[in-house]
Amino acid sequence: METFFGQPRVLGNLFGVELWERFSFYGMQGILLIYLYYEAERGGLGIDQAVATSIVGAYGGAVYLSTILGAWTADRLFGPERVLFASAVVVMAGHVALAVLPGRAGVAAGLVLVAVGSGGVKANATSLVGTLYAPDDPRRDAGFSLFYLGVNLGALAGPLLTGLAQQRLGFHYGFALAAIGMAVGLTQYAFGRRRLGGAARAVPNPLPRNHWPRAAGIAVAALLLLAAGAVVVPAGRLATAVVVLSAAAAVGYFALLLLSRRVTAEERRRVAGFVPLFLASAVFWSLYQQQFTVVTIYSDQRLDRHVLGWEVPVSWVQAINPIFVIILSGLFAALWTRLGDRQPSTPVKFTAGTAIMGVAFLLFLPLAGGGPNSAPLLALAGILLVFTVAELLLSPVGLSLATKVAPAVFRTQTVALFFLSVALGTAMAGVLAGFYDPSRERPYFGALGLAAILFAAVLAMLTPMIRRLLGSVR
Repeated sequence: METFFGQPRVLGNLFGVELWERFSFYGMQGILLIYLYYEAERGGLGIDQAVATSIVGAYGGAVYLSTILGAWTADRLFGPERVLFASAVVVMAGHVALAVLPGRAGVAAGLVLVAVGSGGVKANATSLVGTLYAPDDPRRDAGFSLFYLGVNLGALAGPLLTGLAQQRLGFHYGFALAAIGMAVGLTQYAFGRRRLGGAARAVPNPLPRNHWPRAAGIAVAALLLLAAGAVVVPAGRLATAVVVLSAAAAVGYFALLLLSRRVTAEERRRVAGFVPLFLASAVFWSLYQQQFTVVTIYSDQRLDRHVLGWEVPVSWVQAINPIFVIILSGLFAALWTRLGDRQPSTPVKFTAGTAIMGVAFLLFLPLAGGGPNSAPLLALAGILLVFTVAELLLSPVGLSLATKVAPAVFRTQTVALFFLSVALGTAMAGVLAGFYDPSRERPYFGALGLAAILFAAVLAMLTPMIRRLLGSVR
């Protein structure tokens, strides 16, 4: 039977759409923060830097928060495949808005559309990958690692090309390139989407037709509430607002899964075992996602980016992590496949990933206290290598875990629950970035690094209990 690198052939189609969606996503995000805080003479909007980091954190958190909408729509109304396709169209519209609309209007319209659309793509693409494997298929983690490789191919090419376009032509040309990339991904997916099986279009827990008007009313009310919040909440507090919303949504989702009568006792135990891993994921992402806030500012203001007399664009620094992921993800996938049932359990991988992320922040300490152009590019590349090792121990494994612990009637929504941990961490990264001060780097990097290591130590002590709750899920 024809396969895609030893995996089900249809994985290649999902690999492709996620690659191009990530190209547009990371390409745009690579230049977003500097677009917000650069002064008008450099093509930016001149927004205060702390406010800009809050906007970026809020936007990033909203992307993952909107996975709830995408997952619920898939589970209750249309099925994951249809929602994935429609969401990709919304993402493309958002990038077009950023490219063609000037000033803050373009930022507002573009970020809202990209956030809502990306949430639908993320939850459903991951869920569809999960449907390709039986729960005990040893290829499962390797398949998710390969899928993650597609994510990072896009994440590598996006910042490189949009950053070059921004440097040579201007910010709106960079945003336009992101829109073109999404259009390419949408086109290739449109031609290949029929290869996905019937399960991809199935609605696991259909909403009765007589409940549709009430659901539509709730959706409209929620959108109006969010719109009002966006107007009332100061821009500098947007990230904090997303933290609160993400935490509240996570509590509600866990309550739903643990109390629903449609969830079996065994499924309920697995969900309970997922709770501490959810918290570990949130801690991890609150540090990791600072690549798009603190590390971007650090690259712009502290890093020596001169190579052979040419200054590397700020966004190119964000391509370092995907390079390492591309190199290492295949090695990790091969390692998990070779070890099979002998590989470390998921709680052990989460513990290691969280601790190593803390170590990565401590590695900033020897570079602290310098002025502009004082930090060597090679040193930051080494730190981002440690970021990558931590990421590969937690992120693809977490996606795989979410599909394994998911109750049958809440399959896609459980994947969205994992993404809620990313929403919480990403928005928290925007909040924490407000405390970053180049003149006080040691307390900042030291405190966050030690906090992550301490949390990992607590998780290690809880690992035996977590394994008992997860049961046969490793």
